[in-house]
Amino acid sequence: MTHSLGAEARTLLAMLRGQPRAGSHAERLQAFYAPQAAHYDRFRERLLQGRDELLRRLPLGPGDTLIELGGGTGRNVEFLAARVPGLARVELVDLCPALLAQARRRCGRWPNVHLVEADATRYRPAQAADVVLMSYALTMIPDWRPALHNAVAMLRPGGTLAVVDFCLSDTQPRWLGAFWRRWFAHDGVRLSREHAAVLRALLPAHEYVEHRAPVPYLPLLQVPYYRFLGAKPR
Repeated sequence: MTHSLGAEARTLLAMLRGQPRAGSHAERLQAFYAPQAAHYDRFRERLLQGRDELLRRLPLGPGDTLIELGGGTGRNVEFLAARVPGLARVELVDLCPALLAQARRRCGRWPNVHLVEADATRYRPAQAADVVLMSYALTMIPDWRPALHNAVAMLRPGGTLAVVDFCLSDTQPRWLGAFWRRWFAHDGVRLSREHAAVLRALLPAHEYVEHRAPVPYLPLLQVPYYRFLGAKPR
């Protein structure tokens, strides 16, 4: 219990300090996440909601290929543990070595899971994917438009782009949206109403739903998030 409280305190301290403003995107990520990587999932499990539902709905079958952009510590691969052995290939792409080090320890039992240190805006796999997943990653990518176009480009015709992330909801007051934008920006998370609009335009055949998640240590506030499943035209 003491270890858990200490780990949570260190994570909170890193979040209060915020993400560095100097350096490249990769350098900022490494500086921010390296001190908290080992405890990253324990704290965020309560905040990053909607992942389990999205992952249950992924149209993955035996022999399929899954690419996760911004895969971080590989936590989502654990959610998919029952299906991973039947997949042809899983590629976990992230720009932060500290998070990938956690993923390496977590995913080493699966020989078909491959870790790739690369930029989501430019990385291209050797073969097209059946599903591309972005789980709380889009808001952390400064050049998010190229990342989305790249995600769609690496899908096979008929493949699925699955996204879950925070958003700014039209059902909440603008002052609250401004609060969330500033609060998340401190840690390098960029909320935008444009994300959902661009996703819908890129993949007109889609499902989109919004929900709200409680925020640890801020019990009276709920942050909006969405789930998106879109099919690439054949």
